[in-house]
Amino acid sequence: MALDARALLKMSAKQLDDLFSQSPPGDIPNGEGRGTAIVAPGTVYSYELSRVVNFFAWQGKVFDAKEGVLRNEILPFGLRAIIAAVSRGASWLDGKDCIVLDYSKTSTVAHWIRDEIRYLGSGLYLGRVYWDKTPILHFCLEFS
Repeated sequence: MALDARALLKMSAKQLDDLFSQSPPGDIPNGEGRGTAIVAPGTVYSYELSRVVNFFAWQGKVFDAKEGVLRNEILPFGLRAIIAAVSRGASWLDGKDCIVLDYSKTSTVAHWIRDEIRYLGSGLYLGRVYWDKTPILHFCLEFS
């Protein structure tokens, strides 16, 4: 099965976690990654909810690999804000290497958020979002 955002939206949370655990960290991406929030994974509502989030709240992330930072693209007009520090580190899911997107020292509005991503191939990354240490959401990023 070829993986893309639509395929990931059809998976359950457990399937997404299993895929995340089986995937390598990959390189820290550079440039603009089109984002898809995976809300209510594996349900009939997942695709529609992802579209609402993408239109009104979050469209993706723009990475500067050399500087080790990213900016989220948010709001309907794609404001580049909410900065995170980007580095390699151990995943809170399985302790294996991943790319960590840490907002704790860079953002006052998202300082309790940590994202982790791993590479699925063909420019596609799968991510997990933590609020403090509680996993709350999956997402994917697609790079051209």
